[in-house]
Amino acid sequence: MVYTTTTPANILVNPSSQDAVPNTIELFNRLSVDDQLGLLWFIYKGIGTSITPAAPGAARLQFAEGLLNQIKEMPQQEQLEFMRNLARKVSTPLTRAYGVLTNNTKLAFWYQLAVLMDQGVVIPVPSDYKMSTQANSLLQVIKSLSFNQQITVLRKVVADMGMDPLAS
Repeated sequence: MVYTTTTPANILVNPSSQDAVPNTIELFNRLSVDDQLGLLWFIYKGIGTSITPAAPGAARLQFAEGLLNQIKEMPQQEQLEFMRNLARKVSTPLTRAYGVLTNNTKLAFWYQLAVLMDQGVVIPVPSDYKMSTQANSLLQVIKSLSFNQQITVLRKVVADMGMDPLAS
């Protein structure tokens, strides 16, 4: 069994426990916004090929195409601000447009955003970017989870981003 501590609160993540997914999500939510975005990038780079069939295949990405096209047209600093606003749950027209997507479509959206970052169409993570110790530890925890747990964590993390315009 692998146990990992990654925060001052000493939350333990045992990949074989039923608490692994909620504990991992809680640790993700404690990261800074930039570490959250960086971690999503490194997850894509590390396990993106595994996510591909689970995300786009299950989602209706055409519902997110308009939003993706708007992001592609933005200057890079605005693209970064949009991603930060999603993670911070700032209410803007674009974060509300994201908020109405289904959870699987949100997962596919982030996968496609990472592809666009990799292609240089969307602002990439700086080549000299280094994740914090906490984010790097959490990446190792996520890698130790089963595939289904990884997808569940990612889906929940990206589902919680943005603003749902229909919520009160």
